[in-house]
Amino acid sequence: MITPLRVVCIGCGSRAQTYTQLAIRRPHQFQIVAGADPVPDRVERIRRLANHPEFQSFDRAEALLATRPAADLAIVATQDEFHYAHARGALEAGYHLLLEKPIATRLDQVLEIERLAQRQDRRVLVCFVLRFAAFYRKAKEIIDSGALGEVMSIQASEGVMPWHQAHSFVRGHWAVVAKSSPMILSKCCHDTDIVHWLVGRRCRRIASFGSLEWFRPERAPASAPARCTDGCPVGDTCPYNALRYTTDQRVPWLGMVYDRARDATTEDIAAWLRTSPWGRCVYRCDNDAVDRQVLAFEFEGGITGTFTMTAFEHGRHLEVYGTRGVLKCGETYRNHFGAHLILFPHEGEPVRYTVQAEDGGYELHGGGDAGLVHALYAEITKPPGAPLEAGLDSTVHSHVMTFAAETARVTGQTVDLGVYSWGDSRS
Repeated sequence: MITPLRVVCIGCGSRAQTYTQLAIRRPHQFQIVAGADPVPDRVERIRRLANHPEFQSFDRAEALLATRPAADLAIVATQDEFHYAHARGALEAGYHLLLEKPIATRLDQVLEIERLAQRQDRRVLVCFVLRFAAFYRKAKEIIDSGALGEVMSIQASEGVMPWHQAHSFVRGHWAVVAKSSPMILSKCCHDTDIVHWLVGRRCRRIASFGSLEWFRPERAPASAPARCTDGCPVGDTCPYNALRYTTDQRVPWLGMVYDRARDATTEDIAAWLRTSPWGRCVYRCDNDAVDRQVLAFEFEGGITGTFTMTAFEHGRHLEVYGTRGVLKCGETYRNHFGAHLILFPHEGEPVRYTVQAEDGGYELHGGGDAGLVHALYAEITKPPGAPLEAGLDSTVHSHVMTFAAETARVTGQTVDLGVYSWGDSRS
């Protein structure tokens, strides 16, 4: 008979709510017994989802960790800058972790979480959901099958999407690097991880280039006010008009930052935008996160790779070049060629693949949430010593790659990871 894992939520925002909604579909595996968040409505949502008679509510993570509710697993889904303190506290409280990415916003903290998990003999599954998405699992299957021969090079890209860039990295939580983390970490450690995972080799060297060019004051239209609610002369044609939160961008974006999004009237939202950071003109914010960045990798065995992050594209794309063929896949292939992945042998006919997300959703990403929760019980209850699908033994290296890429971008130098991961960068 299966004994359900008792789960506490540290942070009860959109990510924790997503995982909780998926977990409660498996009552034989999970019981949600507590939640902590400074916003009472968020804790209440988790409590209602949990439907547990002894659910405990807390207004701070620290209060939950001090009380130590009887549980097996903590979901850590707070803002990035709190991941280290909350993950450390949860490990010290004796919980296994489902830890939202990134592990921490500093490399020394990432390495400390790894050491603490080992000392406490606790399992940490990092929410790199792309590893559990149908699209990337199929790509991994094709690569590992040998259909491409020996992999020589890989290139990946993520189109962040202009509205997403504006919402999260211009107006939002990750706009100012000093208050959060570099965008390559906060947004794209997913991607350094998936490249590392698909190649199956550790990275040796990284170079990187990128900057903030578009979302700057000098790019603002003439006479554009500080806020979109102040009567912008180009508001009707500006793709970043914050008043779109009342219309076509209300779902899903508004609900991520405005707790009353579901029930608020148009007038309520407009009033909120007059004082909210999300009501500001995108050209007149305090942001310094980059709006595009390119990474170049050299992996063990001489395999080369690139990754491009850009605000000015939509969706993820992947190409893998091997001695027997090329795999090309992603958003463009799905939309225009009717297949998520296409294998082009150097000799012979192309082979097309379609995949289905476990939750019926977006195959390239969203389906990974369901895949992660589907795997969660088995991962946490694996025999001692068995590696996790997205455990610290591999995901820490993905983080090292990301920190090294940002160092390479800032310094203009190629970074040797063999020196970097244990060198001065840890301070």
